[in-house]
Order: sequence, then structure tokens, then C-alpha cells
Amino acid sequence: MPGGPGHGGDPSLVRLLAGWLPRQRWFGGKDSPIEDLSIGTATELRTGEPGLHHLVLDVRQNGATEHYQVLLGVRRDLPERLRPHEIGLLAGATGITGHAYDGAHDPELTRPLLAHMARESVIGPLHFRRAPGTGIRTDLDGTPSTAEQSNTSLVFGDAYMCKLFRKLAPGVNPDLEVNLALTRAGCEHVPAVHGWIELAPGGDGTGGEPVTLALLSEYLRSATDGWQLALTSVRDWFAQPPPPGPSDPQAALTAEDPGAAGGDFSAEAERLGAATAQVHRDLARAFGVTTVPAERLRALAAGMNDQLDAVAEAVPQLRPHAPAIRAAFGEVAAAAAELPFQRVHGDYHLGQVMRTDTGWVLLDFEGEPARAPAERRAPAHPLRDVAGMLRSFEYAARYLIASDATLAPGTADMLELRARAWAERNRDAFCAGYAAAGGPDPAAHAALVRAFEFDKAVYEIRYEARNRPSWLPVPLRSLEHLAG
Repeated sequence: MPGGPGHGGDPSLVRLLAGWLPRQRWFGGKDSPIEDLSIGTATELRTGEPGLHHLVLDVRQNGATEHYQVLLGVRRDLPERLRPHEIGLLAGATGITGHAYDGAHDPELTRPLLAHMARESVIGPLHFRRAPGTGIRTDLDGTPSTAEQSNTSLVFGDAYMCKLFRKLAPGVNPDLEVNLALTRAGCEHVPAVHGWIELAPGGDGTGGEPVTLALLSEYLRSATDGWQLALTSVRDWFAQPPPPGPSDPQAALTAEDPGAAGGDFSAEAERLGAATAQVHRDLARAFGVTTVPAERLRALAAGMNDQLDAVAEAVPQLRPHAPAIRAAFGEVAAAAAELPFQRVHGDYHLGQVMRTDTGWVLLDFEGEPARAPAERRAPAHPLRDVAGMLRSFEYAARYLIASDATLAPGTADMLELRARAWAERNRDAFCAGYAAAGGPDPAAHAALVRAFEFDKAVYEIRYEARNRPSWLPVPLRSLEHLAG
């Protein structure tokens, strides 16, 4: 298959990809039309039936070009199980005829990834790496995880998880960089790294340094997603019968105790806070700590205001909350002082943690998908991660309300009171666990945490508007409470 700089590839394939790409969960430009799409690199990884080609797509939107990774499978006859992942029928203009589809969903095409990493193969611009001192099994097929995420994670039996970074950025992905450092440091709260795939620097448009394409890590057996655990707790709390009819039902609801529900999450929230503090300590040891001057914090507050202005312009529903948000940013700027900054998670929420038999494990250190690469790698105050998790508790508390369009107004109002109570209980427990394990006490830095929370909420609103418009009511509803 032709490809590379200056080549669009098969015109029919380019046309099919342009129609298929915006429908994918991991595509980050759903709010704008594709102005141009071309194939930056095309590397054949498997010949025969089925065939496998690795593509880097150059996608131009709003005058800027982003790069996406696709494993392109090609079969003459497409099995029924792969039809949901079909891209289209290739006409054979370049000698390739058959059904093109997302090969990440074909176990027959994912097994070669392990073999190449085990051998440390070099195929064209693709370099397959194995972590020093590790061995990689090659007898396993990978199947995509069903988790809600902006990348694609392949599960290889009970041994490995391979994350394919769909949207590419120049340089070593922070997820690989951080996990390698924490693995070498013996951190017990991250999965061990076994290998990775990278794109050699060249004329692909992604920059002058290798680009991380995939990360192979230890698979967490018997692990449960933190988001699902939290939603189960919320669902159990919402299912509790309403209090018996006092003269003021709303007052009775406000006085309810979420800890009385069978699925109380607060003990896990406290343990998660402690694990977070321990990972922050390991990150500080691995990457160091920098004391930043007050001017840096004022510049940070100014950047928060800039993001607020841009998002409020694009999402009108945010505008009524803008004065309260600006006041919080202004409070931080006015009281700015020297602060310790370090590497942090950068996109910390309940979907980025797993509960295993031995405790909590943190995942996905690549940072927020909508941030520039330099922002993702930049040191920050560790309470930024704390604020991200506090926002996630707000998300979990209200997700079931926002996702059920059949709720009667009175029911929704009653559940909102319960959502606030659940979020407050678990926020407090997380902060207590974090402070007890040696992290900076969120209560002693309330203004900074509040500003970080508002900044995260604004980011969430921008992200949902671009990627999951149906989720937009979730951060907006919780913002009403936070800004109130």
C-alpha cells in the first residue's frame, strides 16, 4: 500500500476513512468538519488473508493537523463479528481488494503485536520495544476492552493490557515515561511495563522525535474499575426508600446519611486517597520537586481565565457560572506564594483507577487528551490531581440522573439531594485518606483546590461538548452546586 509524506494513499480508502473516523469514540474532533485527510505513513505488518496495515492519518480541522493511529485490517469476506467495525469496501485501486475494517477488533491481527515486541522488530518506521529484564508471551490474542476511554486497550488473556494511543503527539507519551519510571522505582500502585511500540522520527508530520504508539503493561487480574464501583454505590444509595413522610420531606432528604446504604463507598475512597498520596511521593522521588515562584501561580490563574473565556464563548450554558469561577481564580492569584510543583497524573478520575485484591492501582498517566503535549508533561501542584478526583465524585454522583431521560422532575430533584450527599461523603473520605498518608492537606489549601476544581470543570465542559455532547449535562449540573 503506498503512503508516506506527499501521498494520499488509495483515494477510495481516504474517502472511506473520512466518513468512518468522526464516528469513533476516540476521535477528538467531533465538533468540526474534516477539511482534509491523508495517509501520513502506511506500513504493512501482515500479508495474506487477513492483511494488516498500520496507518498514521493526517487530519486537518480548523486549520490545524492532528495525527491518528489506525490498525487497518483487510479481508475478502468479512465475518459477522467484525461487521460493526467495517470501514468500507476497497475498490482495489492500489492492488488491495476487500473489506477494510478496524483491525484492533480482530484477534487474528492483534497477536502479531506481541511477537514483534518480544523480538524487538523494526518494520519500516515502526520500532517494537521490550522492557529490560522482561519476557513477553507470544501465544495470546488481544481483544478490545469495553471500558469508556479515548484510546483502545487490548486485553491479552490474563497477562497483558496493550493501550493503543489513537491520537498521537510528538515524543515519548507521558504514560510510558511515567509508568517506566514508577516501575523502576518499585511503585506498588501501577502496573508493570513490559513493552511498547514507537514511530521513528521522520516526515510523518508528528515531529522530530520518536512517537509512542502503544504501551504493553501487566494485566490486573480480578481488578474492578473505580468508576463502576462508584456507580454501583450511587445506584444502591438512590434505590434506598425515601424517608417516611415528615412535614418537610426536603429537610428529611437533606439529613439522610449515605453511609447507611449497603454500597457505601467511603472506605474505598479513603484508601484511594492514601494510594494517591503514595504515588505522588514516588513521582516526586523519580522526577524531582521544583519550587515555583508566586508569579508562576498568577500566570497559572491567568491561563485558567483564558480557558474559561474560550469555553464560555463556545458553550453558552457555561456563561452564568463564569463570574463565580473568575472570582475563585482571582482569589488564588491574589494570595499567590511559592509552591512545590512535581510530575502528577494530570487526568485523574475514577475511570483511571482499578481496585485489585491488594489495593488501588493508578492507570493512564498520559494527561488530559485536549491538552498540548508540553502541558501534559509540565510539573504541577499535586492538589491538581486531588481536584480531578473530587470532580470525578461529582460526576459519579450525577451520572445516573443525567443518563435517565425518563425521570420525573420531582424524582430528579430528590436524587440531586442524594447525589450531593454521596459526593460530599466520598470527597471528605478521599481527602482524609490523602492527608493522612502524607499528601498536602486539601483543607489547608481550600482556595487552591477550589480553583483547580473549577478549571477541571471548565475543561470537562469543553471536552464533553466536543466528544460526548450527550454527557454535557453531567459537568454542568455539578457546576451549579460547586458555584452556588
